Amino acid sequence: MNLLVQTSQLDLNEQIAITGSKSETNRLLLLQALFPNITLANTSNSDDSEVMQKALVGNDEIVDIHHAGTAMRFLTAYFAVNEGREVVLTGSQRMTERPIKVLVEALLQLGAQITYEKEEGYPPIRIKGQKITASKVSIPANVSSQYISALLLIAPKLENGIELTLVGEITSVPYIKMTLALLNEIGVETNFEGNTITVKPLTTNPKQQTLTVESDWSSASYYFSLVALAETATVSLTSYKESSLQGDSALVELYKEMGVTSHFEGNKLTLTKQENFDYKDIRFDLNNTPDIAQTIVVTCLGLGIGCHLTGLHTLKIKETDRLEALRIELTKLGANISVTNDSLTLVATNNINREVRIDTYNDHRMAMAFAPLGLKVPIIINNADVVSKSYPDFWDDLKKIGFFMVNKWSFT
Repeated sequence: MNLLVQTSQLDLNEQIAITGSKSETNRLLLLQALFPNITLANTSNSDDSEVMQKALVGNDEIVDIHHAGTAMRFLTAYFAVNEGREVVLTGSQRMTERPIKVLVEALLQLGAQITYEKEEGYPPIRIKGQKITASKVSIPANVSSQYISALLLIAPKLENGIELTLVGEITSVPYIKMTLALLNEIGVETNFEGNTITVKPLTTNPKQQTLTVESDWSSASYYFSLVALAETATVSLTSYKESSLQGDSALVELYKEMGVTSHFEGNKLTLTKQENFDYKDIRFDLNNTPDIAQTIVVTCLGLGIGCHLTGLHTLKIKETDRLEALRIELTKLGANISVTNDSLTLVATNNINREVRIDTYNDHRMAMAFAPLGLKVPIIINNADVVSKSYPDFWDDLKKIGFFMVNKWSFT
């Protein structure tokens, strides 16, 4: 599906309900599989979470998680400690190009049995679940926080827990703290001091409880962008907490520099466009929040301001090489953009090319990050249904706030 996205309505005023965080949901689904007396509410309806849940409750020897990177990392650890179960964990063509070696080597340190079916360091992998008694392990901390979270999530089921040493600069610390906070919620004792994380084993099942997943802040980022790019706007989102476990809640502070104010009341977050805002070029270190880089740079292009974003090294191993994808697609729109292995620089311009086709590279965030530009110029989003990976209702929700969309192959 290729969508023409545009709107002539620049005065937005609407309330949107966004389902639970994919990041929280996938962590809690794994914990629920380990401790079945946990009940979950407001879980994500994303493809990634559905794939994760299906894998956890199924009995297939071959487990195909398609494009779901989080599921690949978390399930690698889960199946390693699932005694008596043998699986081959695989995914899409892109997934077989995304490295898994760092996590596999950490699990091998603990005594897991994992082998590569094809190329060393990459899926598919064969995992023979067994009891693990070792507890001390080290892992490079600057590659992906999901490797770290995968180990932490299985730790309560290990006989001696885990003492995890993080080597080097730590990436995406908020996601690690989210994992630890969710462990704490079910009664697991944890400690994060310096570069060492300790998780104690849970010797008795946690009490019967229902955990409610907060709505997804990454999905909220596109509304921050919409409000910033509109002439006037008020958009309310539910259900959000001012004290969030999700690192992307940093949007509240970051988008102040792009003219968006945030107000919390109960579980509702209201975004408002500031009048007569003095826009300036921005510089952000997104080491803790790399998933919102695409949204921010597109917002800057639409506002006619420049930006320099750093801390983006993990974007090269996502659903696509997001830095290169941004460079190609923003250049189509007339942007002067340069990227390195861990940074992005956009030069301010007031000219945006019209009627451009945006390729999405099987990456949900490419589709959603570029959609708000429909407030400025008509664009076509190729393979628009890729948004189902994290936010299946995205296009329907944009229609609610006045966007016009039609399935279209070209502008002619």
